[in-house]
Amino acid sequence: MLSKLTIDWEVDLETDVLVVGGGPAGTWAAWSAASRGAKVVLVDKGYCGTTGCAAASGNGVWYVPPEPEAREAAMASRESLGGYLAHRQWMRRVLDQTYANVNLLADWGYPFPTDDEGKPYRRSLQGPEYMKLMRRQIKRAGVKILDHSPALELLVDEAGVVAGATGVNRQTNKGWRVRSLAVVIATGGCAFLSKALGCNVLTGDGYLMAAEAGAEMSGMEFSNAYGISPAFSSVTKTLFYNWATFTYEDGTPIPGAGSQRGRSLIAKTLLEQPVYAIIDKAAEEMRSSMRLAQPNFFLPFDRAGIDPFTQRFPVTLRLEGTVRGTGGIRIIDETCATSVKGLYAAGDAATRELICGGFTGGGSHNAAWAISSGYWSGESAAEYAKTWGNKGNQRQAQGLGQAAFQPRTAHPHTLATDEVIQAVQAEVFPYDRNLFRTEQGLSDSLGRLDYLWGEVRDSQVENKQLIKAREAAAMVATARWMYNSALERKETRGMHKHQDYPHQDANQQHHLISGGLDQVWVKSQPIENLVGV
Repeated sequence: MLSKLTIDWEVDLETDVLVVGGGPAGTWAAWSAASRGAKVVLVDKGYCGTTGCAAASGNGVWYVPPEPEAREAAMASRESLGGYLAHRQWMRRVLDQTYANVNLLADWGYPFPTDDEGKPYRRSLQGPEYMKLMRRQIKRAGVKILDHSPALELLVDEAGVVAGATGVNRQTNKGWRVRSLAVVIATGGCAFLSKALGCNVLTGDGYLMAAEAGAEMSGMEFSNAYGISPAFSSVTKTLFYNWATFTYEDGTPIPGAGSQRGRSLIAKTLLEQPVYAIIDKAAEEMRSSMRLAQPNFFLPFDRAGIDPFTQRFPVTLRLEGTVRGTGGIRIIDETCATSVKGLYAAGDAATRELICGGFTGGGSHNAAWAISSGYWSGESAAEYAKTWGNKGNQRQAQGLGQAAFQPRTAHPHTLATDEVIQAVQAEVFPYDRNLFRTEQGLSDSLGRLDYLWGEVRDSQVENKQLIKAREAAAMVATARWMYNSALERKETRGMHKHQDYPHQDANQQHHLISGGLDQVWVKSQPIENLVGV
């Protein structure tokens, strides 16, 4: 297997900070670390600046001027929806850092539009322009980028301190190794290859690597976000559905489908019959500006010859998992450090409970968190790297890859990767398993998921199948943390809808920390003890 090959690596580098992931969080981390004098390498599964959900379309940003009333309203807006699990001190930090960094984007030349009063409008970013600018800025800062080079495992020294990572170049199928003094995981969330826009590179790879090093997860029960999408499209941008009427097949409106409970009502209807939508509440004068704001939203309609403002179209719900959910790697302090020394987490790879609680951070909050946590993690990783002096990369390091790298048995079987992926999807895609949860349903799914994990751990793959096998393993691991956490939270809170416990329980206003691979564990942690600033 790749981690055990004793050959010359096609790329073998030493650096201060390694950033894994090239989306907003990863590029902000790389820029922040490089700006503090660190030597930085960034590796991306795709082409940095074009892959991931942020690069695919328009993004709202939680950008709020430092006015007390505006900030108070911004913080209060989702506290109830999130089940009162968010932290006000973290909200303030994110609002402050996001405001400063978005203004920095303007200084770098991002073409923010102006509002009706001629003032710059900075509450949204067009993904292609945004990420093109971020790639240019990190290159100017001296960051070395390895494109099409997914990381597959972390390296650690004899003391278990993170010492870099290894991976494969997708185009050459040759290995790379980067020895580093600190690593930032910014690989995004996990959408289980649901084909949601920009999400098919987001398979939980960073979670798996971090867990193999001993990192913990947090809020994984809040990972069942579904995005509304035309049935014939992958576009899950949902803002414009605020102006939609949802109907049954015969054209009769579905009561309440346009409310905050709308997604659940749509899902319940989809279990029995098709659902249609028409964006008929958008005034004529709004329609051209909507097209300018999110051109990708309208592209599938134009290709299908449908005018969504005047014609009904079928819709579905696509799982976005932890991409629009809030679960992810637990961070232990304001530096965005994980519980593993030398390892930091940022963006959707990290939990967003700190600012969202148990409600989706999709759109503005996640974008702000990516900017802020990316900035802090890069800064912190650079400062931590300085403590090593000149000898940090002289350490003996070994790869931690287990699933698909090191079978538990002496007689491993060949992993049927496609079958494993389909089996995971069969547990997490259905609304009546993941959105409308029951103890029986969760337990049944976990029985099958535990079996799948055993299949993954007792198998081997050829090197050319290693990337896909690791993705499959990461998805199985993510689903097990999700459902074990969901089974532990015996109430309904945030996006966690438990049919057996339909009410919010004041005694469960705590975070759920999870971890483990062969044996998954879950424990509660009081809000005030989770992480401080």
